[in-house]
Amino acid sequence: MQIGDEHEALALELGQSLRARNLRVATAESCTGGFIAAAITSIPGSSDWFERGFVTYSNAAKCEMLGVAQTLLDTHGAVSEPVAIAMAEGALAHSEADVAVSVTGIAGPGGATPGKPVGMVCFGFARRGSPGSAITRQIAGSRAEVRSRSVEIGLRHLIEVASEG
Repeated sequence: MQIGDEHEALALELGQSLRARNLRVATAESCTGGFIAAAITSIPGSSDWFERGFVTYSNAAKCEMLGVAQTLLDTHGAVSEPVAIAMAEGALAHSEADVAVSVTGIAGPGGATPGKPVGMVCFGFARRGSPGSAITRQIAGSRAEVRSRSVEIGLRHLIEVASEG
C-alpha cells in the first residue's frame, strides 16, 4: 500500500488542527501496520505534533506495548471495540501524546470468524481527560483497499477528536 494524496491531505488537516491546539498524537495500529503513522509522517514538520506510533500486530504486542488486558482479548477478541478503546488509551498511557487513534481489523483475504467477517475494522479514539470511544466499519474490497480505507477513516475521525473541546 502506498500513501495516497487523500491520506496526505487528511494528515495535513490533522496536523493543522493539532498544531492550532498545541496537541500531539500517538497511533496504535494492527491491521494497518503503521500506515496511519506513515501518512502522518509524510507531512513536513509532523515532528511538531506526532509523538509516536505503535504497531501491535500480535495480541502479545497489544498486551506488552499498550497494556491491553489479556482478559479483554479473551472475552472480546482482538477485533472489537473494547480492545480498540484499550489500544488507544494504552497509546496515551505509554506516550506523551494528547490524543490517540487505534485500528484493529480483519483485512483479509483470510482471518474471518463467525460474526467477524473480512473487512470488519474497529477504531479506537482517546483524548487525555476524556473517556475513549470506538467505531466499527465494514469495508469492502481487497486487503490493500481495506487497509487504505482504514487509514482514511482513522484520520478523518481523529481530526474530529482533535477538534473537540
